Amino acid sequence: MEGSKNGVLTRLTITLSRERHQALKEASARRGKTLGQIVEESLEFYGVKTRDQAGELVARARKAAGLKEQQALDIALEETRSERRR
Repeated sequence: MEGSKNGVLTRLTITLSRERHQALKEASARRGKTLGQIVEESLEFYGVKTRDQAGELVARARKAAGLKEQQALDIALEETRSERRR
């Protein structure tokens, strides 16, 4: 599975309202996907990246912008902080 380290999957327990859980089950049934697949797609949609994916993204952006590594990391850190403050 994409995103799993060395092909190893992990389990996650979350607490949802009954209504949200029901909506998630209905969405998975409509789409013919598992609950886990729906959650994975949602995380991807919202830009949640693994450390490796984020590193690759920063490297590509740095190269395209002609920045040194530290400059790119400083910008990425500031952007991340800015988003979290929202």
